[in-house]
Amino acid sequence: MDFVFGTLATDELKLVHHRVMRRGVQHQFEIAPRDPLPEEPVLITVRVGQDVPAEQVTVYYTTDGSIPKGSRGIATQGTALPLTLVDYVWDTLAWGYIAIWQGILPAQGEHTLVTYRISAWSATIEVYGDYPEFKATTERAAAAFFRGEPVPPDPAPQAFAGDVFNYSVDRYQTPHWVKQSVIYQVFVDRFYPGEGRNWSGARSLTDFHGGTLWGVRDQLDYLQDLGIDCLWLTPTFVSPSYHGYDITDYYHVEARLGGDEAMRALISAAHARGIRVILDLVCNHISSEHPIFQAALNDPASPYRDWFVFDPREPIGYKTFFGVANMPYLNLQHPDARDYMLDVARYWLREFDVDGYRLDHANGPGPAFWTHFQRAVKTEKADAFCFGEIVEAPDVLRQYIGRLDGLLDFHLEDAFRNTFAYGIWSEAQFDQFSARHQRYFPDSFVLPTFLDNHDMDRFLYAAKGDQDALKRAAIRQMALPHPPIIYYGTEVGLTQTEGKNDGFGLDVSRLPMRWGTEQDTALLAFYKALIAKRKVAHEAL
Repeated sequence: MDFVFGTLATDELKLVHHRVMRRGVQHQFEIAPRDPLPEEPVLITVRVGQDVPAEQVTVYYTTDGSIPKGSRGIATQGTALPLTLVDYVWDTLAWGYIAIWQGILPAQGEHTLVTYRISAWSATIEVYGDYPEFKATTERAAAAFFRGEPVPPDPAPQAFAGDVFNYSVDRYQTPHWVKQSVIYQVFVDRFYPGEGRNWSGARSLTDFHGGTLWGVRDQLDYLQDLGIDCLWLTPTFVSPSYHGYDITDYYHVEARLGGDEAMRALISAAHARGIRVILDLVCNHISSEHPIFQAALNDPASPYRDWFVFDPREPIGYKTFFGVANMPYLNLQHPDARDYMLDVARYWLREFDVDGYRLDHANGPGPAFWTHFQRAVKTEKADAFCFGEIVEAPDVLRQYIGRLDGLLDFHLEDAFRNTFAYGIWSEAQFDQFSARHQRYFPDSFVLPTFLDNHDMDRFLYAAKGDQDALKRAAIRQMALPHPPIIYYGTEVGLTQTEGKNDGFGLDVSRLPMRWGTEQDTALLAFYKALIAKRKVAHEAL
């Protein structure tokens, strides 16, 4: 079975997820409607676990951009809204009753940002939501698993000020061009050197192989002939690693990839062909070599200190991406850190005319940050497309409706593999799951589909080289309403020699692209015909 990188990678981690969601005060951005329009009131739901003997629940909210404050039903900043106990729900795994509280926040005008906090209280206690901290507990457990260590016990309750929730009242729409697009994921270092260069002669998959943005530009005719009209580039910012997910400078392109000049040339040439370009943006964490982090690490009085989470409970003293020391978390609840990342997003839209972002580990920053991000992006470029990478349960994914245009569809990817690569499901089971899955989300929330990507075994490897299985999966993928993503090389038979589940790392599915006589021309012709058929169907619609 596949290795899925995330907080739900094993059954044990799923149980951690379940337990945490049923403790303390949990809101998890549960509002209705999920994407409020102007003049629509909003129903807010809060769940209180058996461990919190609350007699009252209150929401403190503001509409002027300030952070609300309040305690025991009295607001000291903003307005207090008492909620009503409406039901109890029994949970067998938690072995207790979950109390359901609800209330209605008043309708607001367009462009209003509603910000709120939640507390549950009685004469003797007061607990703020979401508590205990959901992401911290699940990510700590997942980090231990990825290090090969036992999953730690859930932490003891600790007092904290409470999460800040929000939603934007607006009329932002998913760009019209997205659903009819076919997206191609380019792992830049592994795609093509360009400008007459050769591959670097790298000896391992963790070395630089020599792919550049010039190389992507030089192969635009190939991509256009394939039928691609949107490119997703893996991170191109300045970074010490070949993969680029640890960034040291967000305002420039890595020199070995061609620098800013190559990016401008690629975007210009792509746009001339009607091909859009999406950047892979990492907001959740930066490189430990980034000057901002170095200043914070070496000087407790640095103005950047609070941009990060320094915590003695963490193995290396600060919070990181799944325990990886060179990827410290950014504290995007800090206004200055948040504004820094919003400025980065606006910069590439404004100065380079990029067409949107694939957002790495989007559940790290959480829904509240993406509310701000979406407002910033749509104000700068209304038809920019922003979609996130979140490996969570579908009920968690729905928290991002109205905050992002969509999310990568890991659940349908799992269904593709269960059906066509492993033969665990019948095609009837696939159809049933797909139909229910599509109806679970509104049509406006885009779920790009994929058969493989850079963090999992390639589909052909999972299917033991069975091209018929790949073709049957691709036919189903191209028939779905959401945009399909092709991971570079899948269309020409690129696979791998070892698997992640065989004890090898994430790099095994990142071999260099095949060109010329190395390509499977029959498979390439199949993909060209399939994409052309999809485009005809979408034009008819």
